[in-house]
Amino acid sequence: MTREADRPHPRRRATTSEHPLPAGRPVALVTGGGTGIGLAVARGLARDGFDLVIASRSSRHLSAGARVLRPLVRELRTVPTDVRRPEEVERLFESVRSELGRLDVLVNNAAGNFVSPAERISPNGWRAVTQIVLDGTFFCSRAAFPLLRRSPRASIVNVVAAYAWTAGPGTAHSAAAKAGVLALTRTLAVEWARDGIRVNAVSPGPIRTSGTDRQLWTSLARRSRVLEGVPLKRFGTVEEVAAAVRFLVGPDARYITGATLTVDGGQWLEGGGLRLLDASGRGGFRRGAPPSRRSTSRPPG
Repeated sequence: MTREADRPHPRRRATTSEHPLPAGRPVALVTGGGTGIGLAVARGLARDGFDLVIASRSSRHLSAGARVLRPLVRELRTVPTDVRRPEEVERLFESVRSELGRLDVLVNNAAGNFVSPAERISPNGWRAVTQIVLDGTFFCSRAAFPLLRRSPRASIVNVVAAYAWTAGPGTAHSAAAKAGVLALTRTLAVEWARDGIRVNAVSPGPIRTSGTDRQLWTSLARRSRVLEGVPLKRFGTVEEVAAAVRFLVGPDARYITGATLTVDGGQWLEGGGLRLLDASGRGGFRRGAPPSRRSTSRPPG
């Protein structure tokens, strides 16, 4: 006979009455928040009334981001963090708990990428990208869970890419990692719904920043090839990606979880590939060669 005490009970969400949240503005944490998309997201959330924590491996990036963000917020924390290292991630979220007492939004934006044919990616190169993108997203989400489940508006947004569900020639490491993040997004959306935590993703297409110009769009010819696969025939802006994140964490999206909002000018409809390699691996599909095939797969969400 099973005693009542031995029966499994569904996990119950921590309530603010059990663990009162400190009064004041909600708090958002953005990884990779010192530059590019992450900085634009942080800037937008500041304008929406959030206090901020930004994390990055680069102290230089954090300092540059802080100069932009400090006039916009009451509270700003910059925390050097390598999201590949779970002990550093734990320290990051412990500092949020001890200094700010709450967390309402997590944006997993930290990433790494470089262009290479798959057969030329070294084991170290593979690990460098997949550990930042996939491991880092999981480590941060897991560490954020105890704080987020106390929030009345808890939300996670993961930054992925259309090649997570199509193909990413020249970026096999990133495509594999982003596909893992997409699966993680959907899984956590189901598992953590009972705790009141919404989990969604944003999928940017080709976005021009100083980082992408240095790592991906390294020449006018390559930029032209990329735009051949974008129906709107232009690169997106970091502000457009930030607007999607702001929507997903805002009150108008409170019934949305497990979804992916694609911000790519229609690129995924053209196959989703970045067109960075030709058949010889030298950069860009040859003129007249078939694209990676216009994918018939639907975007997730």
